[in-house]
This record gives sequence, C-alpha cells and structure tokens, in this order.
Amino acid sequence: MSDKVVTFGEIMMRLATPGFQRIVQAREFEVTYCGGEANVAASLANFGMDAYFVSKVPDSPVGQACINFCRQYGIKTDYMLKGGSRLGLYYLEAGASQRASKVIYDRKGSAIAGASYEEFPWDEIFKGAAVFHVTGITPAISDSAADAALKAVQKAKEMGLTVSCDINFRKKLWSREKAREVMSNIFKYVDIAIGNEEDTENVFGIKAGVSDVTSGQIDEEGYCNVARELREKFGLSKVAITLRESFSASDNGWSALLYDGKDFCFSKKYNIHIVDRVGGGDSFAGGLIYALLKGYDSQRAVDFAAAASCLKHTIPGDFNLITLEEVENLLSGDGSGRVQR
Repeated sequence: MSDKVVTFGEIMMRLATPGFQRIVQAREFEVTYCGGEANVAASLANFGMDAYFVSKVPDSPVGQACINFCRQYGIKTDYMLKGGSRLGLYYLEAGASQRASKVIYDRKGSAIAGASYEEFPWDEIFKGAAVFHVTGITPAISDSAADAALKAVQKAKEMGLTVSCDINFRKKLWSREKAREVMSNIFKYVDIAIGNEEDTENVFGIKAGVSDVTSGQIDEEGYCNVARELREKFGLSKVAITLRESFSASDNGWSALLYDGKDFCFSKKYNIHIVDRVGGGDSFAGGLIYALLKGYDSQRAVDFAAAASCLKHTIPGDFNLITLEEVENLLSGDGSGRVQR
C-alpha cells in the first residue's frame, strides 16, 4: 500500500506564554506553527510516511515562515497555496495543577477561511495516495471551508482513498446544531472516525454512559456502545475513541479504544505528567493512520497510537517529534524515563 497520506486544513501561528505565565503577565510569546491536520502530517512525516499538507497561507514573510516550519519536519508543502490577507493565530496559556489551560483564537478572515475547493488541483493531490485526513475544525472555520472539506472527501472516495476524520468539535468556532448538520454530510464518506466522548456527544448526540472525565471515571461498556452506534450510523470501517481522564491540568490518564466492527480493543492506560497537551489527539490520529497503513492488527494499532500520543504530551509545541524507536520502547514496557546513553 502507498505511504502517501494527504491532510487538509488550516495552519496557524501559535503564540504561547513562556513557562506557565498567564497571558496578562506575559511580555513575550514563543512562536510555532500548527493546526489539527498539519499536526497529523507532522507525525506521519516523522514516522517516514509521504505526508502532504494542503492549505492556504498569505503571500508574505509570515506565510513563508509557516511553510518553512512545515518543511523542516519533513511535511510536503507542494499544495500549500499562497493568497488571502492573513494567517490565523491562537494564543496559548498553559495551565498547571488545578488551573486549566486556555486557548484564545484570532483566526477570522484567515487565508484558508476564504479558500475554495476549486483552487486546489485535487486530482493531482490525491494521485497515488492511500489516505485522506481531515478534521471537524476545518469545516467550522467558514462556509467556504466546509464546502471544500465536503467536496474533498467526496473526491477522495471517488478516487479510492481511505478517508479518516477526527470529529474535533470546537465550541468557540460553531454551534452543536451547525456541527451536526455539516459533519453528518461529511461522515457519509468517512471510513475511519476518531473522536472523544465530548465530540461524539456534542456533534452526534451519542453519550458514553456514566463516564465523567473530570472525576477520572471511565465506563468502558459505555464507550463500546458509542463506538458501535457511531459505526452503525455512518457505515464506518473503524472507530477510535481517545479516553482522557483529567486529574488536573498537569496530570492525565490516557488510553484509547479501537472498534473494527468485530473486536473492541483497549490500549494500555498511561498516567502522564504533562509538558504540553495541545496536539495530543492529533498525535493519536497520526499514530493510528501510520499503524493501519503498516498493516497492524486492531490491538497493535491502538496500542501504537496511544503510546505515540502519550509521548507527545512530553514535547513542547503541537507537533509530535517522537521517533518510531521511542514509541516501540514504550510499547515494550520501558516507560522509566531513564537517561539514554
């Protein structure tokens, strides 16, 4: 099977406060570039896949800096168009202990928000590709982006690609009602669905039993029912659900479920002391796509994806810069964190 994977969405400039400073006290910000689909492409490129990120950035030094940032991590930028007036921004205030992290968006009118499906050479983009990945963030940006995402998944299916979609509901971008309407249309063409308990409930009204992530209570049977219902509703091939238990902003429990229509496979659970949790779900998606393309069975695939995303939580920034060897070491039981000499 081809190692070519295509992702499509917005990439933004991330302005993060140094250390654990609050935005109101910060006098400087740390600059990186990121976005849900770009983060997935970074994981895949890092694992040696042929990862293309399709987007649009302004024709300016800022847009070029964004492209250069992607290139340095091996992401193919052939289809990152230039145009529009601005690059979207988001501000990150990292939480600690009982103080939650905070994200503030400044992305209205961004280049990708005004982009149309017709601007991109999709026949060329999808030629020889195995997987197309998009998230629920892209159609939430604008009606134009929603139209482009829908037509892109339709085109991908027409050309025989496997379509992967992370539900990724963002309440600051759109309502539950609008999300359900748009995502229900997109999901008609999806093969692999990825989400968490909040996503499935907010977008599709599917609730995970008595689970309460804020108290660390996970109802495994409830999550199995969510995966089953979501798969049956849209005729999906596989459904993956990440299971985050938020003990505090600094410490989380992390595991995942993969349902393939036959078996419910739960990964090992990791107790993580967090360096940076933003992009954690995207690193899971990247790990899962990699594992499935490599022919891993469902249990090994979800184990690989959960381990990869566990390690991402130790990396500042949205991109997962963990090597295959480091993931395999964790899978083999070496989570000691001892110095490697």
